[in-house]
Amino acid sequence: MSSKAILTLCSALALWLPAVSLAAEADPLARRPASNAMPDDLPGQRLDKIAAIVNEGIVTESEVVDQMGSIVARMREQNTPLPDAEVLHKQVLDRLILQEIQMQRAAKLGLKVSDEQLNAALTDIAQRNNLQLAQLPAAVAQQGIDYRTFRDGIRKDITLQGLRQRDVISRINVTPRELEQFIERQKKTASGASEYNISHILIAVPEDASQGQVDELARRADEVYERAVGGEDFGRLAVAYSGSQTALEGGSLGWRKGPELPTFLSEVVVSMKPGDISKPMRTPSGYHLVKLNDQRTTGGGGVQDQVHVRHILMTTNELQDDATVRQRLSDIRSRVLKGEDFAAFATTLSEDPGSSVDGGDLGWHGAGTFDPKFESVVDGLQESEIAEPFQSRFGWHLVQLLGRRKFDTTEETQRNQAFQQLRQSKADEETELWLRRLRDEAYVDTDV
Repeated sequence: MSSKAILTLCSALALWLPAVSLAAEADPLARRPASNAMPDDLPGQRLDKIAAIVNEGIVTESEVVDQMGSIVARMREQNTPLPDAEVLHKQVLDRLILQEIQMQRAAKLGLKVSDEQLNAALTDIAQRNNLQLAQLPAAVAQQGIDYRTFRDGIRKDITLQGLRQRDVISRINVTPRELEQFIERQKKTASGASEYNISHILIAVPEDASQGQVDELARRADEVYERAVGGEDFGRLAVAYSGSQTALEGGSLGWRKGPELPTFLSEVVVSMKPGDISKPMRTPSGYHLVKLNDQRTTGGGGVQDQVHVRHILMTTNELQDDATVRQRLSDIRSRVLKGEDFAAFATTLSEDPGSSVDGGDLGWHGAGTFDPKFESVVDGLQESEIAEPFQSRFGWHLVQLLGRRKFDTTEETQRNQAFQQLRQSKADEETELWLRRLRDEAYVDTDV
């Protein structure tokens, strides 16, 4: 098992948002022209007026209207009943306020996404859609999405992913005892060989809530449950009542392996059938309802092709641009080829804290572990070969392939998956609590 930073960050990216795609349903906030998507019954909006003051920043009504239009268009495409316009307006405004708070925090921390990082992410999106980067603007335009707005949205997404990695993911620890207990618990809960398509509603409970408030929220959770089992659309109820970040997607969490679910959900889902809705469950973040939409069985372990690699990671900053970093790595490559120690360079110069202490060694890993660009370069290497410097979304890399092997991953895969799944189950709950703290600590005025 590896705790190398590059692997952790790859996992964090996957945890935070659905994979960015050109498919509208994979990008719930796809930036579409609001004029083509607004429902007839939405109330008149004050475009370009202030909808909320958020610390030293603002959210405008035009932002809210654009987001509402995108969400309504998606709901109509998916034949999802539309919520009341006022309810949708509030949910969208709350989401934009929370995004603004996070972007302000990222700016204070100095978290920035360079054009090179952005282009690397856009190249990845293009490749996953079988396109060249140069073809991406036209493909985006064909879906009615402004490419500049699309780029800005991806930049914001990467920034928020980086912030969550810093504030939440990097602080989640999994002890050996926790891992062993988790593996034992898996035997009694949702199977790792099964995947569950679920939707979720969170009736959030403030950390400083009085007993009276808790009782009132408990009654609301019971009411939402009764309405859901009585036949009301679960997605519409999620938009109206859920305090989770998935509210505007109808509460959808998509497909999750059983152990990837928060523990309190996996213990319930294992006994449910598709279509079932759980009774409200209490956790520190509030009352949860979950609907099992579908279930399927997946494969287990087996013999896997693995690679053993080490790398040096460098990133750009105010003092060194892409050309400078690339030349530095190229010079290191030349010196290593002449006999100098790769590991020594990695230990002193690499900006990957997880692997630099081990001379850049990332250990043995199978397909799908690394960033797609990183993996494609490694796939083209011969044993002991050092690639020319290349750029991924994380920065510039100098990579050496140390070996290849076929490995029976049945037991190791189970432990590695358990480790990642335990981190994710912790991350889901911690993220909700972290976002709530950010919101509670911010100054927000919507009476403007």
